[in-house]
Amino acid sequence: ISAYKSYTMTTVSPTQFTYRSFNNLSLVLGHPTYQTVKNFQDINDLFIVPSGNIKTFQYSKDGGYLSLASPECVKIIDAETAEPRSEIEKKNIVEIGFSPKGTYISTWERPVKLSDNLVHKNLIVWETATAQMLIQFTQKSQANWNVQWTEDESFFSRMVTGEVHFYDSKRIDKGIHTKLRLENIVDFSLSPGKNPFIAVFVPEKNSAPASVRIYSITNFNSPLAQKTFFKADKVRMHWNDLGTNLLVLTQTEVDKTNKSYYGEKDGPIHDVAWSPNSKEFIVVYGYMPAKATLFDHRANPIHEFGVNPPGFGNLAGTIDIWDRENLKKISTIEAPNSSECFWSPDGRYIMTATLSPRLRVDNGYKIWHYTGVLVRDESIQELLQIQWRPASVEQYPMRTLSPPPKASEDSVAFAAKPSPAKKVGAYRPPHARGTATPEMFKREDESSKRLHTQDHGNKSMIVGASEVTTKAAVKNKKKREAAKKKKEEANLVSETSNVASSLPQSPTLIQQGGSLLSETDKKIRNLTKKLRQIAELKERQQKGDKLELTQTSKIVTLDEYSEFCERNAFLCGPA
Repeated sequence: ISAYKSYTMTTVSPTQFTYRSFNNLSLVLGHPTYQTVKNFQDINDLFIVPSGNIKTFQYSKDGGYLSLASPECVKIIDAETAEPRSEIEKKNIVEIGFSPKGTYISTWERPVKLSDNLVHKNLIVWETATAQMLIQFTQKSQANWNVQWTEDESFFSRMVTGEVHFYDSKRIDKGIHTKLRLENIVDFSLSPGKNPFIAVFVPEKNSAPASVRIYSITNFNSPLAQKTFFKADKVRMHWNDLGTNLLVLTQTEVDKTNKSYYGEKDGPIHDVAWSPNSKEFIVVYGYMPAKATLFDHRANPIHEFGVNPPGFGNLAGTIDIWDRENLKKISTIEAPNSSECFWSPDGRYIMTATLSPRLRVDNGYKIWHYTGVLVRDESIQELLQIQWRPASVEQYPMRTLSPPPKASEDSVAFAAKPSPAKKVGAYRPPHARGTATPEMFKREDESSKRLHTQDHGNKSMIVGASEVTTKAAVKNKKKREAAKKKKEEANLVSETSNVASSLPQSPTLIQQGGSLLSETDKKIRNLTKKLRQIAELKERQQKGDKLELTQTSKIVTLDEYSEFCERNAFLCGPA
């Protein structure tokens, strides 16, 4: 899900994006030209190695810089003119990250074991303009590898075991400025905005609940706010752009309630996103097809967008675009197999892309106008990375809706003959396909049974993890069914040999499925069924089929059945 206001360009530069493929790197202007940025015609002028060896690229948050990492070094260029600005002579960099204003840049390389018991300092903070090294750390995990900055770049922070360390950017050489100590802390997030806060997450331990606590970075004595909850192994924290509100999306690795294959009845939270105005957010939740609801910043529902199967991958990749002012749908886009989806910084276009290695065929990108018109469709073999150049929304004043632009020539054929969308329903595990949906798995609005509704306004949004059916579970189920069948067949012999003596002296009426059957009638029905089964087994034996011991023993008792029927013809009926 994504939210954006409608803007138009005045005297600012057109939009721009960069993409990296297996054998190419391009810096391209947006609609309507899609021309390569001047001074960026030949990337080999910037790198000694071929462009295909570039490992990653990254824009600064304000869009001023573009950094490019090769196996030999990191080049930092002016994103507007593509002119070189500085060079970090450090090999094998695989991750790059800028500070909010682009003053500093962080790099990460894979940790290696050094000789003489030395510790590899693989996370380094540099000054962008001069490529001067400022401080270095050991960071083993690539996940959450980077330091976190305050919006004004006065402090940055990183987490170690049980602590979050803060550094003063003007006195980095002095070391740690202050610490937040909290036992069992596993994650944290600094807020944007003028008055920064830190949110920390502590998972469940023993019988104690998980918690998220918010502190001012100037006072760690007591939290400004906190929330405790169960069923949370990890979280994703989403601050609004002003840094005044925090959404916490909690997740569990295992459905400890064991309620269903899919998790708990209320269903999962698929995605959340803040509006750029920081006053409202959207949540997509529930079993497929899922619901989407717009909330204000106090978690009061504003609008329901209906039920749809959102997402890409195995889903159809349908994108609905709405006008926020009147909450009416403007257009619908079909972008199957997409792995990325971004708004352009001017809020007029949406880029969808299919990247490798997630999908190694049909790689490329498409650019759509918000009215649903496809304006660009380019196939790129082994497309690995693509990103719009960031820009402040202040560069694009508000405007009213406008007619769609003319589609590019190479996109007209595609737009005229769109691929038919495959109808996609709710996902079902393999063993449940082709059968009716049990009531307990149905949504509240499609089930005859009333399910418990989750209150998204006042409660934490919990994602119930799926309990995956394994091959071993299927195999064990088959074994149980076979054993049950064998037991039933063994019981058949003992039951039928005693059926004459077990008949009731006088019929007793019982109610079954809306009809009245006496005990005698039930015995007759069961006996007829068993005789038929034995006759089928004898026919198989005569054809030469190999029977199990229990099946052979049933045939031996056939004479007993025959004698019984001769004595009780009124029960067995005609032979």
